This record gives sequence, C-alpha cells and structure tokens, in this order.
Amino acid sequence: MGVDVIGFIFYVLHSLARFYAIIVLVHVILSLLLSFNVVNARNQFVALIWRFTASLVEPVLAYIRRMLPFLRNLGGFDLSPVILLILIHAVDIYFLLPLSMSGLTL
Repeated sequence: MGVDVIGFIFYVLHSLARFYAIIVLVHVILSLLLSFNVVNARNQFVALIWRFTASLVEPVLAYIRRMLPFLRNLGGFDLSPVILLILIHAVDIYFLLPLSMSGLTL
C-alpha cells in the first residue's frame, strides 16, 4: 500500500510539472502577443490571464535572470523562459516520471 501512495504522489508532481510548463508557454506567447499589439492589454480576460501567469512564472524567471544575467540581453530576446522549460523538463524526465512509473522511494 505504501508503494502505491508514493507512486501516486510522484505522478501528481509529474502532472503539476507538465501543467507549470504549459503555464510558462502561455505566459511567453501572451507576452509576445502583447508586445506586438496583437491582443489588447485592456481587455479584462487578457489582463486576468496575464496577471495569473505572471504571478506564477515571473518570480522563478526573476531568480533565473539574477543568476544568469547574460541571458537577458541577447539581441533583445529573453532566454530565461527557455532555461526554465529545460529545467522543468529535466526534473520531470529524470526524477518525477521514473519515480511515478515504478513507485520507488528515495
């Protein structure tokens, strides 16, 4: 019974990592759409989605930008979301997914 519970916990963490990666992608796409004036920032729905994704993603991106400041000024592109997505997928693939499939304990 304990193995099933541990496997379930790692499966939930795996699902949360995937969901967070989707939130990061939505934040990046919405940021591009806002900067090119494709969507209106005064729209209430757009503002709601922007505030939600920014409140979840920007603290982590700010930490990455502080640790790796050269990623911010590469020809006007901010590569910190790419680093964040690589880190999310690395943790997910190498730690959470194998542990959720096998139910192994640390």
